[in-house]
Amino acid sequence: MKLSNIFSRKNRILLRELVITDFKLRYQGSALGYLWSLLKPLMLFAIMYIVFVRFLRFGAGIPHYAVSLLLGLVLWTFFVEATTQGMQAIAARGDIIRKINFPKYIIVISGTVSALINLVLNFIVVFIFMLFDGVHFGWSSLLFPLSVLALYAFSLGLAFLLAAVFVKYRDIGHLWEVLLQGLFYATPIIYPLNLVITGVGAYAAQLLMLNPVAVLIQQARGLVVGHQNVITADQIFSNPFYLLLPYLIIVGIIVLGAFYFRRTQSKFAEQV
Repeated sequence: MKLSNIFSRKNRILLRELVITDFKLRYQGSALGYLWSLLKPLMLFAIMYIVFVRFLRFGAGIPHYAVSLLLGLVLWTFFVEATTQGMQAIAARGDIIRKINFPKYIIVISGTVSALINLVLNFIVVFIFMLFDGVHFGWSSLLFPLSVLALYAFSLGLAFLLAAVFVKYRDIGHLWEVLLQGLFYATPIIYPLNLVITGVGAYAAQLLMLNPVAVLIQQARGLVVGHQNVITADQIFSNPFYLLLPYLIIVGIIVLGAFYFRRTQSKFAEQV
């Protein structure tokens, strides 16, 4: 996958048309249409907030915990959408792949870009909540897009790998759904990390923070609401290797996903 080919004018036009089509089809026949992009995370946030913050008192005494919860849910939803849509993208476009010869990776990228557009729309809601909650925007918030970019790169790498496997083995879709459920509860999204440290111990918190998604979500939260209010990987690990390990996993997944997708893409037309 050469950069010159990925960003050629022809491929950019094709990518744009695929993204527009995906976005239109997602809300086709819906009364509220694109508003569901904002309503779905808001409704999920409302349920989580009432159950875990109001009743179970998660995050009690932690400033701006509601904003951290909403931001975590929005980023997690993006990760799920990007990997799931990317995984199913090739199989869903089988009719096009059999008729037209074009770079197959554009289909996977279009699925993840659609999820990225949803994420940007959801950030509008998060920003409004931040204003109402009185979150102070420091200089560190300027680095927030880097955390989002790293999460997108990780999601795209996984999407390439899953898409190539899903074409041949559809069972991977069910397996990935189960893994996402487990990963959700193994990521400090609805509960603060200090609750794990207090209840189970620092070792359990360190184990959770080896997960790249957990590291990136906590990092994004820290950049937005302040590192004094969010426990991040650099506060958990004193050994630089463990700080670097989640990012090595991200790079490894990106390389493996791109390599395996490129190696198997010639057979997609026969398998879909």
